Amino acid sequence: MERRTVFDGWLLPVLLVLPQLLLTGFFFLWPAGEAIWSSLIREDPFGLGSTFVGLENFSELFADPLYVEAIIRTVIFCAVVSLLSMSVALLLAVFADHHIAGRTIYRTLLIWPYAVAPPVVGVLWIFMLHPSLGILARGLRNIGIDWNPLLNGDQAALLIVLAAAWKQISYNFLFFLAGLQSIPRSVLEAAAIDGARPMRRFWTVTFPLLSPTIFFLLVVNIVYAFFDTFGIIDTMSLCSAAKATETLVYKVYSDGLLGGNLGGSAAQSVILMAIVILLTAVQFRFVERKVTY
Repeated sequence: MERRTVFDGWLLPVLLVLPQLLLTGFFFLWPAGEAIWSSLIREDPFGLGSTFVGLENFSELFADPLYVEAIIRTVIFCAVVSLLSMSVALLLAVFADHHIAGRTIYRTLLIWPYAVAPPVVGVLWIFMLHPSLGILARGLRNIGIDWNPLLNGDQAALLIVLAAAWKQISYNFLFFLAGLQSIPRSVLEAAAIDGARPMRRFWTVTFPLLSPTIFFLLVVNIVYAFFDTFGIIDTMSLCSAAKATETLVYKVYSDGLLGGNLGGSAAQSVILMAIVILLTAVQFRFVERKVTY
């Protein structure tokens, strides 16, 4: 039976939702409106004048092959980062959920990377995999791998993916571990009594019961890969081949702040916002149907 709260007047419910409405309006609706207006005008780099150009900024973007490549690169980047970080986090959570010696220390150490700021993550991975300074890079050269992300675009993209996925593993681990601990042990014991082996119990019992957690993390990880990886990419851009790691969010920054194309940068931000909203809506419309609550 659904429970509802009924208020005697309108003042109290308005006061309860007013802080959230103010935050949404001030930090999202107002900047989004400014971005949409800026995407329809063309300003000089010094901000001394502007001209209304309509959709010309958008048409120029989609006529630019570099922007189309950035879209494809971003989609692949988001898919790989989300899949890699969620898969590794789920594997670690399954191991941490067992009764093993020192599991409290094990869980604590797995949570720590989430407290590291994205630019610091980029610096750490540069120190490890820089072609001339990195410790791991020396090991790769010793086994015959020509590792140089400064010149090789694929290696530069791989480096960014590893750093971004490593940063998000701890966040996913927390939710997966909480989801595993919320599964009734009686259900798993009943499956074991029926003769289901551990792997079969995981895919037929544990994984379906984790579907709400997986769906939530899928949405969060896609948004993270689109936006929150900017600090990592910006820090590691000096250690990567040109344009090989330029995602949409970084292209907004490079074209707008560094290139001075404010109108085109605003148009890119509007397109990026539309893509993320569309992906989130599609996930809630179609993917959530397969979620078992």
